[in-house]
Amino acid sequence: MVGQVLRRRWRALLILVVVGAGVGAGASVVLSPGYETTASVLLQGPRQADELLTQAQVATSSVVLDRAAAALGMRDSGPDLQKKVTASVAQGNVVAITASSDTPAHAQQLADQVAQEFVKYSTQLLSNSAGSSAQLAQEQREALRQQVAQTNQRILDLSRSVSDGQTVEGVQVRTELQGLRTSLEQAMNNLDAADAATGAGNMVVMGPSEKPTSAAAPTLPQLAGGGAILFFLIGLLSYLFGARSDRRPRSETEIGSALGAPVLASVDVPETGERESVGGFRGVLRRITGSDKPWNLPEVPASADAASREVRYRRVFARLGTDRDGVLRLLVLVAAGDSAARRAAAQFAKVAETERVRVELTITEVTVGSGAQPTVPDGTAGVLVVLSVGSRSAWELVTIAEACADAGHEVLGAVLTRQVRVTGKPRRDPASADPPQVPVDRDVMAGSS
Repeated sequence: MVGQVLRRRWRALLILVVVGAGVGAGASVVLSPGYETTASVLLQGPRQADELLTQAQVATSSVVLDRAAAALGMRDSGPDLQKKVTASVAQGNVVAITASSDTPAHAQQLADQVAQEFVKYSTQLLSNSAGSSAQLAQEQREALRQQVAQTNQRILDLSRSVSDGQTVEGVQVRTELQGLRTSLEQAMNNLDAADAATGAGNMVVMGPSEKPTSAAAPTLPQLAGGGAILFFLIGLLSYLFGARSDRRPRSETEIGSALGAPVLASVDVPETGERESVGGFRGVLRRITGSDKPWNLPEVPASADAASREVRYRRVFARLGTDRDGVLRLLVLVAAGDSAARRAAAQFAKVAETERVRVELTITEVTVGSGAQPTVPDGTAGVLVVLSVGSRSAWELVTIAEACADAGHEVLGAVLTRQVRVTGKPRRDPASADPPQVPVDRDVMAGSS
């Protein structure tokens, strides 16, 4: 079925591919980041995870971006650059600043300048708060050093007072020494943390960023290709889903079962010079894409010439037979709006004029669908239903059969029609012309009297 869609709807799918590529190319203006590069800033000293996240937010703040834009002479403001600059926390206390621009040089300059302004701004913040806390930190370090010195002196005094360590006094001294060692280790750790905190504000830009050699994904070709593939799949799946959900019978067995009569023949109807289709822009679009005909109908080979088509119509009359008086009385039913079936019925009328037997032919159009019950004229003639393949649902065919039974007609059979395109010059001129139009509800008397 997929191959059938590709073969009969390739023009429509090709148009969808072109439209999808155009939509993808248009989306690249918004979605494509252009050229990207990354500058790294190292934060020295021990850092908490929350502190690193805070520094990443500072790197993309409006203050830093405004300063970078001013230094580069850009017209963009900080909020505008926030769409082009992002910051993330990498391993090893590193803040990665990624900048994007329309050219590799601009992207590199923007990333480096933002990294430098970030370091300057963070250092400025730390220096402003360092003056008030420097004295407090110095006093804390002096107190810790005094505590360490006192603890060392106490340990030395206790060591001298212990003789053999086997007495009760010796055990108490060793216990006190163990407690002093613990206090000393804690004081040393606090002193190291205080010293590390004094150097925690150091930041270093880890070299200039690399100049990008190619655009970052998604690029314009990637978005255009993705849009083309997406629209192609949407169109293909839409055709397959539509065919799956369409329950109209297409085989002769299903149509015959719905009408309660056999399918006598399948005839091809050549297309006219002017196609009958929906007018306006929709009709033009359907003709261009080839969607004016169903794609999921079985292929019907075209007859060799007009004479071959007439043979098929005569065979239908031969299969129907005649009444006891030698007259073939037929009521040909054609659904309203079925142009191919209407032309086939007119061809039946033309062929009936040349038949050896006497044929009384009446062509009637019936309205089928939209919940309306079709109306068939009363009588006792046999009914020949002419319809295009796949044009009516099974329920509509059942209503036609019921309407014939209510009017006292017997459905003798059905003839299925399918429009075909005849290429080349026909062998006989009448085959290329439309058969004469026969007014509906008019008796056509033909044959020998």
